[in-house]
This record gives sequence, structure tokens and C-alpha cells, in this order.
Amino acid sequence: MEKKRIWELGRDSVETYRGKKKLPLVLVVDNVRSLNNIGAMFRTADAFLVEQMVLCGISSPPPSPEIHKTALGAEDTVAWRYYPDTLEAIEALRADGYKICCLEQVKGSIELQKFKVSDAGKYAIVVGNEVDGVDQRVVDASDVALEIPQHGTKHSLNVSVSAALSLWHFFLQLT
Repeated sequence: MEKKRIWELGRDSVETYRGKKKLPLVLVVDNVRSLNNIGAMFRTADAFLVEQMVLCGISSPPPSPEIHKTALGAEDTVAWRYYPDTLEAIEALRADGYKICCLEQVKGSIELQKFKVSDAGKYAIVVGNEVDGVDQRVVDASDVALEIPQHGTKHSLNVSVSAALSLWHFFLQLT
């Protein structure tokens, strides 16, 4: 097998990408402190046609050299907005018809692979702080809690990895 060359990848220009139809999917970033994690999530959101990212609390928005280091320009292609409070963000999304799905280890959660996405629905996936996860108030205000099953000794994944897995799950069902 021969690796593809950069010109063989068929990458869109920024303008072409912005004009593409996006999935009815929003990634809500609840108090994520690492700019590298935020950049990685922008890059993943770009790959999976996420409608927008909503950065909340201490989650710093672009422009930032640290975000750019991992986003590689995706911070310029993925629409984003900022809210000081995550609850305010999810209430605005709910008012726009989004089902709020927090990605968190809680009693009564649904394993991610068992969650069925409706092609008629609009979804907001909330991911949380690297240490504390999704704020409990946000968990309480969510429509559903999704959990990625894990069987190692740590029972936690990096937030950008968790976001990527969940976005891939939704992407597969919405495309």
C-alpha cells in the first residue's frame, strides 16, 4: 500500500468547507482548560461536519497559538460561539430543538454504542473538564447521559478522545 500524497486527499478549501451542509450536531465544551484539547476537538469537529462548537466557562475561544497547534486551521472552518455559563448555552440549544446529551459516567447512563440517533433529530453533545467532567448542574439539565464503556484500570479517556469517539458515533448514524 502506498500512502496518499497531500494533493490526493481532495481537501476542501475553507470557503468550500464552510458552504457544505453540516450535520445537526453541536459539540458543547464545558470548562475544558487545555487549549490543546480544544484545538483537537476543533479538528475532529471539522472532520465530522459538526455544525458548531460551543465553548463555555474557562474553555478559551480562538484565536490562540495553542489551539491552532492542534486544530491546524480547523478553528477557522468550524463555526463556534462562546457562553460564560454552560447552562445558558444548553438552554439556548434546547430552545432551538437540540437534544442535550452529556458524555459522562453517571448512574442510569446509556452506553454510547447503544444510543440510537434519529436522522430527524438535532443533538448537542456536552463534554467536560479534564478533572471534574461535566458539571453536575449540566448533567442534571441534560436529556440523556451517554457513557463510553471502558475496561482498563483508569476508566477515563482524554476529553478530546471522548469527544472524537462520540462525534464518530453520531457521524456514522447521521450520514
